[in-house]
Amino acid sequence: MTRALKGLVYGRDFRFRPGTIFIENGMIREIREEAASPQEQEKLPYLIPGLVDIHFHGCMGMDFCDGTQEAIETIAAWEAAQGVTSICPATLTLPEEELLRILGEGAKFARRQKARRENGSPAGAYPRAFADLVGINMEGPFISCTKKGAQNEAYIRPCSAALCREFAEASEGLVKIVGLAPEENPDFAAYIGEVKDVVKVSLAHTNADYVTAMQAFAAGASHAVHLFNAMPEMTHREPGVVGAVMDSPGVTAELICDGNHVHPAAVRAAFALLGEERIVLISDSLRAAGMGDGEMLLGGQKVIVNGTRAVLAEGGALAGSVTSLMGCLQTVVKKMGIPLETAVRCASYNPAQAIGAGDRCGSLAPGRRADLVMLGRDLNVLQVWKDGEPVPLSRR
Repeated sequence: MTRALKGLVYGRDFRFRPGTIFIENGMIREIREEAASPQEQEKLPYLIPGLVDIHFHGCMGMDFCDGTQEAIETIAAWEAAQGVTSICPATLTLPEEELLRILGEGAKFARRQKARRENGSPAGAYPRAFADLVGINMEGPFISCTKKGAQNEAYIRPCSAALCREFAEASEGLVKIVGLAPEENPDFAAYIGEVKDVVKVSLAHTNADYVTAMQAFAAGASHAVHLFNAMPEMTHREPGVVGAVMDSPGVTAELICDGNHVHPAAVRAAFALLGEERIVLISDSLRAAGMGDGEMLLGGQKVIVNGTRAVLAEGGALAGSVTSLMGCLQTVVKKMGIPLETAVRCASYNPAQAIGAGDRCGSLAPGRRADLVMLGRDLNVLQVWKDGEPVPLSRR
């Protein structure tokens, strides 16, 4: 069966053009550019790649660190229904043996997805579609107690190349990013040198100053976890991690655009400083996403959710978001003044490239898996396709 989807197609040049996407056997067979008048274009929906979230924790009452197949399935199903068709969830700072078990469960889920495809049952087959598990982002445990945020201080530990490799092996290569607070680890340069070819080293939950951050990037760190959050403020005399990211062209930076974590002016400043090529939109969503207001546990700590804001019950620090990546994309365009073309790139192509999954997801092209989203002109999701099959939508 061939399915033809007509709309404004988001191309590999990060621009929209009128056209039709032809889908066959779960793959994009052809993208045909077509002429359309300005009046006709105004009536066409947007067709964009399925989004790629490389930093979030959970949703619908489940957390990736619950470490069960049921939890990962619940998360992967909800994300697909939001238009997030590829996921790289983040781990919390937990005991090493618990992290190793969780990573093993992630590897098991990925094996099951691969087996389904090889047996002719695509991961997106109706009636329940699952986002593809394309990686794991380890936010801890090599972070700073000073900037721990909602991470559990009891399990923070010094960096270890041997343990980092053990994490990668337990996940069967799924671990793509491992966080680091370099100022807490005098041997950080040697550590980065040992592991940078195994995982991407990110500066995460760190109180590093500009000089230390620049040294870490010079040693091979190449990513920054949620820019502005859980790091020193940027000032005119001490630019900190933000300034170091700005001065390091090969470094990518995550940005939470849920409307709570980063002021719209700071979001616009980040785009002006780094350019659209280096910013990766993330949701950093908690298990409370999709659940409404109330209390939840995150890493053993109580979190209170009110509207789009989630804070620690003790101290009131922001604990993460309760907004999907699609919600962040809508917010950054509608409320922060970032062009849609730029926002789509930063929520699909850039995150896929950041974790080395650009050959699997993040763009629309013939021969690619048919993972895509149709947006109305108001940017609301009209339909999601996973492996060419329509996904039942979640309205929560």
